[in-house]
Amino acid sequence: MIIGIGVAQDQQKVIASIRALNGAAEVVCYTSADLPSSPLYRVARSTTPECALINDLKDGVIDAAVRGSLPASATLSLLRTAMQVDHLERIALLETVSGQKFLLAPVGVDEGWTIAQRVALVEQARMIAERFGLSSKVAVLSGGRYGDVGRHPIVDQSLAAGELVAKVGGAVHYEIRIEDAVESCGVVIAPDGIAGNLIFRTLSFLGGGKGHGAPVVNIGKIFIDTSRASPDYTNALLLAISMFDW
Repeated sequence: MIIGIGVAQDQQKVIASIRALNGAAEVVCYTSADLPSSPLYRVARSTTPECALINDLKDGVIDAAVRGSLPASATLSLLRTAMQVDHLERIALLETVSGQKFLLAPVGVDEGWTIAQRVALVEQARMIAERFGLSSKVAVLSGGRYGDVGRHPIVDQSLAAGELVAKVGGAVHYEIRIEDAVESCGVVIAPDGIAGNLIFRTLSFLGGGKGHGAPVVNIGKIFIDTSRASPDYTNALLLAISMFDW
């Protein structure tokens, strides 16, 4: 298996992540920088490494891609165009500080803003959860408890939308109680992309948890999105390997 990973900033973090694979896959580093040669990886140097990475993924030169430390906006925009989709659907694999793993979506600020998009994420995430050996039970979150109805129109709208997503998707509406949801559910669907992004960042960067990467599930290729703030990319690389035999 050949995995491509983007290298912009934090070169040593990327190299350490590749070293941690212990040869489980062949790795190609896509970069515009002067990356030192190494038996751990090959270097694909380009003035536009995000273009090179996405094009090689599309053309089958590599079997999977990990964004690594390439810029998010440019890379994801190129991915969307190359794969001919009008939006990307990302589902993050997270782990709490106590070791509880679950899938979270949407995690991009521009994702999950319609009922249809959230229902599609329910269906995609349920299949991935089964592959990972997680519970296929899906929790749908909203912006309050039922007892909060009438306190603010946006809360009322969020509760109604959460109830509808749960009903259509065959999921359970947990209202705002994410702490209860992760106890029995392998999938958590946030009210929208902003909320999902905040959950991800709070758990991973403040709460002592881990982010294992976020596969893009609507492009027919293995692409693992990552945050440049992640301590390393080992989990994202391992996630790409685990998805290769699906």
